[in-house]
Amino acid sequence: MTRNWMRNPIALAILALAALFLVLSTVAIVPETKQVVVLRLEQPLRTINAYKAGEQYGRTQAGPFFRIPFVDRVVWVDKRVLDVELPNEPVLSTDQLRLEIDAYARFRVVDPLRMVVTVGSEERVRDQLQPLLRSSLRNELGTRRSEILLSPERGEVMDNIQASLQRLASQYGVQIVDVRIKQTELPSGSPLNSALERMATSRRQEAATIKAQGLKEAQIIRANAAAQAAQIYAQAFNKDPSFYDFYRAMQSYRNTFLAQGEGKGDTQIILSPQNSYLREFMGQR
Repeated sequence: MTRNWMRNPIALAILALAALFLVLSTVAIVPETKQVVVLRLEQPLRTINAYKAGEQYGRTQAGPFFRIPFVDRVVWVDKRVLDVELPNEPVLSTDQLRLEIDAYARFRVVDPLRMVVTVGSEERVRDQLQPLLRSSLRNELGTRRSEILLSPERGEVMDNIQASLQRLASQYGVQIVDVRIKQTELPSGSPLNSALERMATSRRQEAATIKAQGLKEAQIIRANAAAQAAQIYAQAFNKDPSFYDFYRAMQSYRNTFLAQGEGKGDTQIILSPQNSYLREFMGQR
């Protein structure tokens, strides 16, 4: 009877399928891009090929592993960088502008066991990270003026959002790699025109402030220069008063007698030789 059973092709096919099913249920292969959490009777047992910073492909724990069919459950977790999108998110800035933000965050699961215990799967990680990204985005941009997104301080804003999101996402075994704002839009119509006018007014006020500050600094520089010149003249007078008088007299003669230009040189001055103004011509000191 056993020989007849062995000669039955249907029985052989069933036996082969059962053996194949047993092998597939017992052996699994972990690729380089995946990490695995093994649960035995829904209790964490071990992790395989977990993410490690700086690891090289070909030197990881990727490869085949064994499990007990119907007892062990395998949860596959991607080791690569993943995305979470936040489209058309309304944000109110401090200057009362309602902005529509398109943002995204890049993350990586660095603790697969914690992720499986807290949320269960990659899809649920995204579901958890999206409201956290929304909260971090609103908290940061809600304390800033709208024009900050067009200034060099935009990078600082992104860093603050990433740091805030990382503090919240660490509970899921996730590392936030990057946070970026793809697009910022103002509502169309009169709110947009009003916002543009306020931005232009702000820029004009800023330009006027910078100009006033420049004029103030220029006046200070001129006053300091005049004070230094007066100090130098005073020092020169104290060192040689007669030479100082001679030098000043020569400057006065040049401006009076050698003046060139329109409206100059037409005035005649008559002075006696004993006039004190001409004493330098008489050789009197």
